[in-house]
Amino acid sequence: MEKKEDTNPDNELERYLGNAIRDLRQKHGLTIADVAERASISRGMLSKIENGQTATSLDTLSKLAQALGISLSTLFKGYNIPEGGAQHIKNDKGMQVVRRGTKHGHTYQLLAYDQGPTKLFEPFLISMDDASEVFPTFEHPGTEFLYMLQGKIEYRHGQQTYLLEPGDSLTFRGEVPHGPEQLIELPIRFLSITIYPTPAG
Repeated sequence: MEKKEDTNPDNELERYLGNAIRDLRQKHGLTIADVAERASISRGMLSKIENGQTATSLDTLSKLAQALGISLSTLFKGYNIPEGGAQHIKNDKGMQVVRRGTKHGHTYQLLAYDQGPTKLFEPFLISMDDASEVFPTFEHPGTEFLYMLQGKIEYRHGQQTYLLEPGDSLTFRGEVPHGPEQLIELPIRFLSITIYPTPAG
């Protein structure tokens, strides 16, 4: 019969605290004897704590934290932190996407890829370098945010046009027809982030 792995959360906490105390002690160049004396506990007890072999009272942990020159909360700060799931896209490595109605001279780099069934947001780095381009008009659900990085562009949203220069931003409803009106200073680069409405329910 296969032996089940011990997943007792108490043991996990004891191992974590033991490792944290040992790492801090070694970081400060202290011996087990140094810390044990400062915390008024035996060296044997401290050794067991560092090896996760014994449960420790909050009173003892408080004394150990004081002996190490830290707060009690600092001992726990790295415990049970959720595993990271960040998506890192290196410079110029975003997926190139051809958007409906765009032609040569427009480059759309998708900077994050939704991994679930519902698309929550869509960030693009858009580059334009062809002044003779015939510009498409876009309509889509959600809110769009533009942030200008380089160049100058006249951008239309509904009946209004806006001159966007580096550092400028524009936020608008995606359902209203929008898109580039005129490329004024090339090359043009800007961030376009669409935040989609959350489905009801």
